[in-house]
Amino acid sequence: MTRHPSTLPRFVCDLLASPPRRGEGLNLWFYKVARVLHPFRDSAEIVELLRAATAGDPVKPGEIERAVERSKTTAWKPGQTSQGSGAVPAWPKVNAEQREAVIAASGFGLVDLWEMSPVRFEDKESRTEQIIDVLFLGDPLLCVGRSNSEFATRSREEWRGTLARLQLIVPSPMTARLGLTREGKESAHALSLTGPRRFLVIEQDAGSIDEQSAVLLHFAERAPLAIAVHSGSKSIHGWFYCAGQPEENLRCFMQYAVSLGADRATWTRSQFVRMPDGTRDNGERQTVFFFNPGVLK
Repeated sequence: MTRHPSTLPRFVCDLLASPPRRGEGLNLWFYKVARVLHPFRDSAEIVELLRAATAGDPVKPGEIERAVERSKTTAWKPGQTSQGSGAVPAWPKVNAEQREAVIAASGFGLVDLWEMSPVRFEDKESRTEQIIDVLFLGDPLLCVGRSNSEFATRSREEWRGTLARLQLIVPSPMTARLGLTREGKESAHALSLTGPRRFLVIEQDAGSIDEQSAVLLHFAERAPLAIAVHSGSKSIHGWFYCAGQPEENLRCFMQYAVSLGADRATWTRSQFVRMPDGTRDNGERQTVFFFNPGVLK
């Protein structure tokens, strides 16, 4: 019989009482909580505690058991309070030397990104609708914005014919048209209604477009780059297909990207990014320089 969690240390009880939702780091949470439970419970009891803490949430078969098994080698030991806090690791600082080495070793630039693209649009026709149909199959709910303050969540078909004139989109489908923000306000752009990640978008804060392209191609050796979109200003947004990937793996990838100059803001699932082939508020076209629908499922 599983012992009641009230017999556990207070900080462990607090961790058990605050599981994130699916898509907000649930898999990583299983691993981190299992680590601090090992000194107090055997594996079977840990599985039951984690299962009870997430009752009603969509948990994949074997997901909890795998997290418990993997965490054994890094099990927390009493006295290591900093490791038992459950805090998400801080984002790394930019490693300028490593970034420069990656760019130098690559030798690539924007032209190479374009030439490596499996699909290239060589005329001036708008391709926004065609691209969105490929990136988001079916008729999902999409949160799209004219600006950060003017946006809506509608079905893909309801947006049809309008997207080329807009500049912002959430790179994952939404689960409802309206939800509550962390402040309790109703919004069509709330994190609470953003579904599981479909794409993880990498945007860089600094460097030339050629340098940013070189870094994106470096990342593309490690993850499936689906599309690269010019912001209409100073950056390239790289959309990496990630549906179904464990959140802990994606966090590691994002940590590495941040260390090479990526903006950590796009880690937030509800963060707006540039609409592929859309129109920026300054009138500039958000040109697609790389498109590989072959990586999508």
